[in-house]
Amino acid sequence: MGTEGDTFRVIAGRYRLEARIGRGGMGVVWRATDQLLGRQVAVKEIPLDETLSAEDARLQRERTLREAGAVARLRHPHIMVVHDVVEQDERPYIVMELIDGGSLADRISADGPVDAAEAARIGADLLSALRAAHAAGVLHRDIKPANVLVESGTGRVVLTDFGIAQVAGATTLTETGSFVGSPEYTAPERMSGVRTGPEADLWSLGALLCTALSGESPFRRDSLGGILHAVVIDEIRPPAQAAPLLPVVRGLLERDPERRLDAVEAERMLRAFLETGRTPPRRAPERAYTPTERDLPLRRPTSLRDLSLRRSAAQRDAPPARSATRRDSPPRQPQDPATATGGGPGTPARSRRGVLMAALLVAALAGAGVSAAALLMHGDGDGRTTTSSSAPGTPAGTSARTPTGSSPGTPTGPSSRPPAVTLPSAPSGYRVAEDPAGFALAVPDGFTREPQGERVFYLSPGETFRLGVKVTDPQPGGPLGVMRRAHAKGPDSNPGYRAGRVTSLTHRGHPAALWEFTWDGFSAAEGARHTYDLCWEQDGRLYDVWVSAPVGKVREAKEHFDVAVDTFTVT
Repeated sequence: MGTEGDTFRVIAGRYRLEARIGRGGMGVVWRATDQLLGRQVAVKEIPLDETLSAEDARLQRERTLREAGAVARLRHPHIMVVHDVVEQDERPYIVMELIDGGSLADRISADGPVDAAEAARIGADLLSALRAAHAAGVLHRDIKPANVLVESGTGRVVLTDFGIAQVAGATTLTETGSFVGSPEYTAPERMSGVRTGPEADLWSLGALLCTALSGESPFRRDSLGGILHAVVIDEIRPPAQAAPLLPVVRGLLERDPERRLDAVEAERMLRAFLETGRTPPRRAPERAYTPTERDLPLRRPTSLRDLSLRRSAAQRDAPPARSATRRDSPPRQPQDPATATGGGPGTPARSRRGVLMAALLVAALAGAGVSAAALLMHGDGDGRTTTSSSAPGTPAGTSARTPTGSSPGTPTGPSSRPPAVTLPSAPSGYRVAEDPAGFALAVPDGFTREPQGERVFYLSPGETFRLGVKVTDPQPGGPLGVMRRAHAKGPDSNPGYRAGRVTSLTHRGHPAALWEFTWDGFSAAEGARHTYDLCWEQDGRLYDVWVSAPVGKVREAKEHFDVAVDTFTVT
């Protein structure tokens, strides 16, 4: 590799290296002169791995050249132009446009965070660039402030350093089994290599926006293990400065790639903010939802079998505590839908998605040499120890036969349900509630049943979390029509209704719709809440399941919601 003493070398008989100006993701970057055209360029020198055999080194060069060639075909005002790809002494060089200006990281370091308008401008331009790259089958895989240049004078935003980009359908330089990228900006699905798609770049952009607005990534921690845990497990807390762009930031930092905000919608929302000063709500996608792993029976990943940390037998078998909530009906909340996760304050996330996320963490930490058991077991801030992994309380497809109101393990007679019906399994921290209304589902330990007309509520102590179920005859327009009408009436039924959106999808092959919104709660003391609601039609009946929780406990709410929907069984 060249050093300062090697300046003014000429490569490929044309490009004169004059000064080293930086180091990119996979090589040294030089200021150079194209002697043929008489213009200034930047030349990236790809280092050779001296440990490779001659054949492996040849394959590395071929992969680098092929990957660089794919990037060179990209033409976009916010993507660094690649002029040429050459070889000298069996070493590849990438010739690029020279940008007069520093990186976004340098700008933040020197001048501090940017305001919401500037962050929106940067984000919108980068999203436009990513849409072009993704359409060409090119993924960046290392989006961070250091790889975004801001041109002096014009303010043009330029995405650079596709040095570790993966071209769809091609074996790439970085496919060596090692982790590549910047952990603070890496999507959770990439941590274990389970999935690498355009959505991963969008997660990285969401983290970049937080950094631009606040000065640091929301996933910054003191160790690699801490970073991985923050990305995969911990509650995501965007900085306060992100409030004006919060719908975009939260949409991009959605852990489930299927639910993550796409580039087109994210760019639309940011450009609308630039025009109006307000971020519009996310529009429901037009595409139909296809069932993912969240629609399958709860099962523990084999890879976690020996790492799962269980409660003691005494804790597991103890009857759930009865809450001291009032015996009259819960607060009126017509269609109070919500997706919940966790079991209230101090309760760890225990849904299947939590288990899968823990599996990703285990896989990532195995490659990073970090003790997975040490990170899966973590303090919750008050001296207690919790675990983010869980396993079904009974084998998949079997049931503890727990009727509503009874403790787990309480036997019931064979006449309590038709012989053909198999009750669902409950993950750790939950129990199966067999409801007299003709359904069964897993609810968190300690939740108590409160019927209210045709609706049935399962409430946490103090009603922090409210899980509701409603079973009715089919309605005009099906589930989508029901949810759209509820959305239209949202301001009348839910004080301070906002950020509502309805998505058409399917649930286990049945027509369904998901409604999600934020509102102010029924009193000032109660405070703002977030609600998730899934409605679907099955066997001539309309089923509606929702969860509502304070906005600060959305992660726990989502957990409860996923478990309820996943385990819901018609009895």
